Amino acid sequence: MAQFDRQRIQQLLTEAIGEGELFVVSLTVSDAVLPKITVTLDGPNGLGIDEIVTITRRLNRGMEELYGEEAAYSLEVTSPGADQPLSDPRQYQRHIGRSLALKLQDGTEKTGPLTAVTPEGIELEEVIKVKTKKTTLPAAFFPFGDIKEAKVVISFK
Repeated sequence: MAQFDRQRIQQLLTEAIGEGELFVVSLTVSDAVLPKITVTLDGPNGLGIDEIVTITRRLNRGMEELYGEEAAYSLEVTSPGADQPLSDPRQYQRHIGRSLALKLQDGTEKTGPLTAVTPEGIELEEVIKVKTKKTTLPAAFFPFGDIKEAKVVISFK
């Protein structure tokens, strides 16, 4: 049974993605009887099914070359779901104008529209609710290092 090396798979994945704008959000390799390799990718405009199929095929070919055609594993290539936290600074840009829910390292929580993204962090207009009244504060800057978790607030209006 093949022992899968996460770093080697990361290299294969980088080659499979190529020079485009897509990037790896996460890569996990389980240690099960049938190892499962789970790849989550994203890009400035999200990720389409055609891109997922192409990268899956390229990664499978690379895995066969590296580990042999007999290697047994399960491969899942996907994009982050709408309920998944933003985990890479590159994911924020396409969400400008949308409302984010932030959990900060100090335990505080902020919610409001994302107004700007810089290499160092984000600007968010915090919306505060007092009873039935909402007040929007001027945009405040939050460095990426201060953000413990950020999720897009899904609205069905």
